[in-house]
Amino acid sequence: MAEMLLEMKEIDKSFPGVKVLQNVQFSLYAGELHALMGENGAGKSTLMKILNGIYTKDSGTIIVKGKPEEITSTKVAEGLGISIIHQELNLIPYLSVMENIFLGREFKHGKTPFVNWKKMRSEAERYLKQLGMDLDPRTIVEELSVGQQQMVEIAKALSMQADILVLDEPTAALTDREIEKLFEVIAALKAKGVGMIYISHRMEEIFQISDRITVLRDGKYIGTRNTKETDMDELVRMMVGRDINDRFPKIEITPGEERLRVESMSLGQKLRDISFSVRSGEILGLAGLMGAGRTEVAKVLFGVTPATHGKILIDGKETTIRKPIDAIGAGIALVTEDRKHEGLILSLSIRENLSLPNLATLSVSGFMKRKKEAVLSEETIEKLHIRTPHAEQVVGALSGGNQQKVVIGKWLATKPKILILDEPTRGVDIGAKKEIYDLMNQLAKEGVAIIMISSELPEVLGMSDRIIVMHEGRVTAELSREEATQEKIMHAATGGENRHAG
Repeated sequence: MAEMLLEMKEIDKSFPGVKVLQNVQFSLYAGELHALMGENGAGKSTLMKILNGIYTKDSGTIIVKGKPEEITSTKVAEGLGISIIHQELNLIPYLSVMENIFLGREFKHGKTPFVNWKKMRSEAERYLKQLGMDLDPRTIVEELSVGQQQMVEIAKALSMQADILVLDEPTAALTDREIEKLFEVIAALKAKGVGMIYISHRMEEIFQISDRITVLRDGKYIGTRNTKETDMDELVRMMVGRDINDRFPKIEITPGEERLRVESMSLGQKLRDISFSVRSGEILGLAGLMGAGRTEVAKVLFGVTPATHGKILIDGKETTIRKPIDAIGAGIALVTEDRKHEGLILSLSIRENLSLPNLATLSVSGFMKRKKEAVLSEETIEKLHIRTPHAEQVVGALSGGNQQKVVIGKWLATKPKILILDEPTRGVDIGAKKEIYDLMNQLAKEGVAIIMISSELPEVLGMSDRIIVMHEGRVTAELSREEATQEKIMHAATGGENRHAG
């Protein structure tokens, strides 16, 4: 029997007016990957912050390697061999890889204050090699891909001799190849006896790599299952308290007139001769591997990076879009891939975020119509089921799913004809995903043309009427809903041509 590395028993935590965790249990064995699942706001992050010493528990017991411990700071957690890799990576971009790995723990020449760079480099190299990385430790972190940065975070955890490693949404921004590499590293760490707690909303990968799964709901412990002895339906019931009969509730709508046409659109080397169209009431899926140019298409259409060549026609009329205000005026809205940095101002309230793209309709001569603004906020909160005590709640305090709904809500208030959704359900739990899909159906019914960019193939296949596949800045396939398969999409996404339009 493997050694029990961690037991968390009857953990309670409250913040003013809110009970966040109640009687929560969790355990971890050496060499095990234990998935922690639940909807946004279920208490997963709070539990992990307690384990990592960022928060202190109100009551309960934490036992590390058989001994009860009080984890009062991140320093105490590190001393116990506990390390967390956050969804938002905590590296300093302008420092080197080795400086980041040993930050605050630099090797010195004897008792002098001088850094032993040679030793730091060789030690960093050793940890990087353990992860199969052939990377110069002197490389500046901002020059690395997100996947490489993730590996640097893992190397940092290894250098702290972590026995317990928490991975929070580690694959959210990785390419398929980087995910494959990460899973190889996870297998190697398991073989060395490292216990891992894995948080992800991607069901497929949970079933692929986990040994056990624990589910939290509304801050309460619901249960733990051996991965081999459960299935997706049971997990969804545990997470949301009800059956979700159809993961992708696509409804059949007969598309109307052509709403948008793009002809021979180019953007330097990033986009080459892109042509496609989308009709009112249609959901057009845009698939491809990371770096294929999908987000660039969205940014060109929204005027963030204007095209160097080509035409954009809206309702049959050629339209010039040089900046976002042109796009908004033409009836285009963009829900960006990165909600925290590009979609929201986290320090502002829900009301203020919802108002930002709608200032023209909410003000007269520069003065806000407060009543109108309040109505917009309340209606959006109600329509999108945003879970919040009130419209003045700071957006940064909301769960990921509710933040995503605020981003979508602020653009819906502009009454767009064309809605571009870039990774609309990234980092969003299964219940909130279903609500976003239902909303897409409703908007399509109302005649909105939707372009959905997604890295999740089941989502693309499940919600699209038609699918465009991109590879290295070009369109390599156009597939109807009926003919599209994962194999056909991946063939085109890796460069195989299949231009048949259904």
